[in-house]
Order: sequence, then structure tokens, then C-alpha cells
Amino acid sequence: MNKKLLVSMLIVFFSMFTLNSFASSDTSHDAPQVKEEKKVYVSKSIPELLESFYKSTGLNALINPSVDVMTSESHKEDMRAMTFFEQTWGRFIMFAICFVLFYLAIAKGFEPLLLLPIAFGGLLANIPLAGIGGEDGMLGIIYNMGIANGFFPLLIFMGVGAMTDFTPLLANPKSAILGGAAQFGIFGSLVGAVAIGFDLQSASAISIIGGADGPTSIFIANRLAPELLGAIAVAAYSYMALVPVIQPPIMRALTTIEERKIKMPKLRKVNKLENLLLPVLILVLAIIFLPESTPLIGAFAMGNFFKQSGVVERLSDTMQNSLINIVTIFLGLGVGSKLAADKFLVVETLGIMVIGLLAFSAGTAAGVLMAKLMNKLSPKDKQINPLIGAAGVSAVPMAARVVSKVGQEYDKSNVLLMHAMGPNVAGVIGSAVAAGVLLSIF
Repeated sequence: MNKKLLVSMLIVFFSMFTLNSFASSDTSHDAPQVKEEKKVYVSKSIPELLESFYKSTGLNALINPSVDVMTSESHKEDMRAMTFFEQTWGRFIMFAICFVLFYLAIAKGFEPLLLLPIAFGGLLANIPLAGIGGEDGMLGIIYNMGIANGFFPLLIFMGVGAMTDFTPLLANPKSAILGGAAQFGIFGSLVGAVAIGFDLQSASAISIIGGADGPTSIFIANRLAPELLGAIAVAAYSYMALVPVIQPPIMRALTTIEERKIKMPKLRKVNKLENLLLPVLILVLAIIFLPESTPLIGAFAMGNFFKQSGVVERLSDTMQNSLINIVTIFLGLGVGSKLAADKFLVVETLGIMVIGLLAFSAGTAAGVLMAKLMNKLSPKDKQINPLIGAAGVSAVPMAARVVSKVGQEYDKSNVLLMHAMGPNVAGVIGSAVAAGVLLSIF
């Protein structure tokens, strides 16, 4: 019995093997024959080996540009041949710019969380031969993963919402006017971009730079002008990081020493219910009037609502720390990939950088001037320090910290940080609303 069973199993296995062999044979006849050409090894002398090594170095690529070197684009269909200037002096210029950003971040402490990843991304993007910024390179993968599709900005807004305290705004609601006034830079840059030749849709994408709001700039550029996304992202984050450099001279030029010394009264106490209802109210208003802005405002409101609820501290803590830190690293490297010489040293990018600087300056000035106007219309015991108007731009909490620092230069006992957070938070909401308005008209 056992012998018969064993013989039967052998017959079955043999039959299956035979059928499988025939099937494989048929498939192999049908499949196209792919011949792999093997490189024939040619022996080389020591000098020839050294010459081959030198030709593969970055030094040779920087000194001896080639006509067949292609740009490292996020999508291969956008690639083109690099010019000799981009391969040589252009890379040296970008290396210098990246090291200046390192200096500002490390020696001067100008927003290192933003500047260091951006600058290092720019350094990597300009390395010859490596293709780090290409579609299959590290920077290209990061860029396509979260910047090109607008995903990273939403995560950043979620984290910013979790870190935001609406108490100063609720305690002094009129500070929202300053946040609104600072958005003048957005619409000013819209006019400026159209004036120098950009079409209205591209100009709308560029204009958000005036609010110093990097995530919103990326989000709207991805929707309206994807071809300008890299330049807009670099400009927006550069000016966000350089807030401590750009704003103080404007603030001092538009205010007197007496105005900078104005002390504001202690803010009233705000109860938990007010803080809990405000993000919901903002989201409801966005849904009703500007649904185009709800991705940004929704992420912001969610982060803040989780924080104010007090029942999901672990989630709120993750948004405020781990999540936003990880995304900031990726976002900085992705933005830095657009600091490659072939992308940055072009007329469009330089034009956008100039427009962004003027718009950001105009937004800062508008906030300060609005505060001065409010003082003219208010009794003497209700005066506000005009410096807090500069915090109306969306760079949270950088602009508020700069206001506090400048105020204390003239009176060390004058603490303006919490007062400046009111217009600062209003500026974040204002820039998202402005983006919704611009998206809704196209």
C-alpha cells in the first residue's frame, strides 16, 4: 500500500514538473530576447586611471563645464542642458549664498530652524554630478513628496495651530485690524508683479510672499503657478527667516523714540470657552464665505482646537514638536533644492525675490502706520505701541519676538511680546483668507 502511494506521488510530481517545463519553454520562446551588452574591460596604465578618476571629480566638473550636463529637475521632462555659467560661476555664487545663510543662522541666530535646512539643501543641490536634486535624488524625492503637492504646508499649519495662543487676540480684538493692515503687502505685490509682466494668475501666486507666510505661499503657488513654485518657496522662506534683519529698520524709520516706549496695559483674562470656540468660529466662517481657504484654515483650526480642548495632550504635543520638526526638516531641504544655480540665478526668480522684499517691507510698514492711525483716533489712555503693527505679517512667532526685542532696546521693562502676538495670529488668518480670495477668482 505504501509502495503504491509512493509511486502515485512520484508520477504526480513528475507530471507537474513536465507541464511546468513545457510552460516555461513556451514562455521563453514568446518573450523578447534582451541582450545585455557587457562592457569589455580595457586595461589602463596608472596615469590613465588617475585621469579617469580626475574626470569624475567635482573639481573637474566645476572647472571644465560640458555641453551635455543636464539640469537636476524634479521631473525629467523639464530637464535642459545647463549653461557654462550655471556649471561654474553660478555654482560658486550659490555656494557663497549658502554659506552666508549658515552664518546668519549660526552666528546671528536668525531662525536657524528654517535657514539651516534651506541652506544645506541649497549646498547639496549645487553639487555637480551627484544629481541630488533630480527626480530620483534625495532632494527631488522630498520635493515631490510634500512640496509639489502642497502636503507639507498643511502639516505645518496644523503644527502652528497647535502652538498658537489666541488669548492676546481675544483679549484685545482690535489688534486684528493690524493683522489685516499688514496684508497690504500681498495686494501691493500683486499689482507690482502684474506691472513687471507676470500674468494675473502668476502674480496672485507671487503676491502671498508679501505676507511672509511660507506654507500659504507654497499652497497657492501649487494651485495657480506650479512652474514658479520653487522660486516662490525660496523667496517666502528666505524673508520669513530674515525678519530680524528686514523689519527693525522699517519700524525705527516710521516711529519716534517716544512711541517705541509706549507701555500697554496688562491684557484681560480670557476663559477657556472663548479659546475653544474661536477656532471653530473661524472654520465655520471660512466654510461659508471662502471654502477655497479651508484646507489651510481647517488644518490650523484643528491644531488649535486639539490644544484648547485639553483632552488630547499627546496629540497636541506631537503636532507642536515631533510632527512640525520633522516636516520642517523636509520642507527646508525641499525648498533648498531650488537654490540650485540653474533654478535660482534666472530672471524670474530674481524678479520674484525683489517683489517679495518690497511687498514684505510694505506689509510691515502698513501695520506700523495703521497702529499710528489708531492712536490718532483713540484717547491717550488707550494708546498702543506702534511697533506691534509690524507683527501683523504672518511670520509666527518671529515677528512678535522682533517687536518685543526692538521695544526693549528703548525700555527694558516694556514687554510687548503678548501684545504683538495678537496681530501676529491675525496675520496668519489674514494671509490664509487672502489666499482663499485669490484662489476663488480663478
